[in-house]
Amino acid sequence: MQKTHIPKKQDLAEKWYLVDATDKPLGRLTSEIAKLLNGKRRPDFTPHLLNNDLVIVINAEKVKLTGNKLEAKLYYTHSGYMGGLKAVSAGKKLAKDPTFLIKHAVIGMLPKNKLQNKLMSHLKVYAGAEHPHEAQKPELIELN
Repeated sequence: MQKTHIPKKQDLAEKWYLVDATDKPLGRLTSEIAKLLNGKRRPDFTPHLLNNDLVIVINAEKVKLTGNKLEAKLYYTHSGYMGGLKAVSAGKKLAKDPTFLIKHAVIGMLPKNKLQNKLMSHLKVYAGAEHPHEAQKPELIELN
């Protein structure tokens, strides 16, 4: 009789990935990042465990939005008061805070449970090419 191996938390080794967002479409890029964070690319994937994969995204300001999305895609916030709805286009968000678009898209693709905030803490997004995680020796991942 064979038994299914369920990995323990201490059995999962920490692994760092580096993703370059230059000229990558936002949706395709963030879906692959969500798979890396969730651990679905690992052979020992367990849905209820937080794996130790961390993702660094560089050049977030150079991410590509296809079509007319820079002007047409809107991000909404509401103050809670009547008439407090504000809409900001993706182009303005990208100019003000380039990391917002990637973080917002990835959090929408992660499971809506208690692991979501912990998985998001494993995502490091930087607008430029420099990042302070060279000591962890991240593995460069080419995403299509």
